[in-house]
Amino acid sequence: MTGIPFPPGADEDTPVFVISVAAELSGLHAQTLRGYDRMGLVSPGRTSGGGRRYSMRDIALLREVQRLSQEQGVNLAGIKRIIELEHEVDALRSRVVELSEELAAVHAAAEQAAAAIHRSYRNELVPVSRQTALVVWKPRKR
Repeated sequence: MTGIPFPPGADEDTPVFVISVAAELSGLHAQTLRGYDRMGLVSPGRTSGGGRRYSMRDIALLREVQRLSQEQGVNLAGIKRIIELEHEVDALRSRVVELSEELAAVHAAAEQAAAAIHRSYRNELVPVSRQTALVVWKPRKR
């Protein structure tokens, strides 16, 4: 997301930034971040003492909230709904991937089972010549 290096073992979801650093990185005031947290727009991690810790993903979300508000004119309730819908879409996409993988595995297993059955039939088949004959049966009169 940015050129900021992560601490060892951390990634973009690791809550590492105190509110003052998150405010600076996002271009917002710390009080704005507190308000967004109260509204549920951005929910940072918490320390054992209750202090907020923001991840790079949180910073990106704060920037998106600011962009939607200032550039697109979306109110905060609308932004909250957009964020909720984006989370739902992400969850549904993940579920589609899971189901697609599951379906592919079931399909492969079914093909293997069908192939095994067909292989077992071949051992029991008897070759038949490909000649065609017509036989007419006429019963004898008594």
